[in-house]
Amino acid sequence: MAVRSIHHLGVAVSDLDEAVDRYTRLFCGILERRETVAHMGVEAVSMRVGDDLVELLGSLGPETPVGKFLAKRGPGMHHVAFEVDDVGAELARLADDGTDLLDATPRRGAFGLEVAFIHPDETGGVLSELVGRG
Repeated sequence: MAVRSIHHLGVAVSDLDEAVDRYTRLFCGILERRETVAHMGVEAVSMRVGDDLVELLGSLGPETPVGKFLAKRGPGMHHVAFEVDDVGAELARLADDGTDLLDATPRRGAFGLEVAFIHPDETGGVLSELVGRG
């Protein structure tokens, strides 16, 4: 596997503006970008915390993936994103290995990144995201 690093941690939040304020105050976070990704049902904020990224995720509705997550589990850790050289090649390798994938092909995620998700059952309940190097 060509994992380069952890790209970001995704955190589902009930109130995106409040979460931005909290991460700014508590961790000296710096808001880098904010984007609505309608096809994923999410508004995402990229926060720089030191050398790393935290992605704050607000739901666009109760039937979206993040909306369902918040209803079931409440705010908290949503996913870990791993940076890879080639999302498509990693998906093919994992599929050949019999890995349960949520995405068969890469798709556009927040901030124009190429992404794909691995089913949380594969990692002990943690949703994992593959992010293409940009």
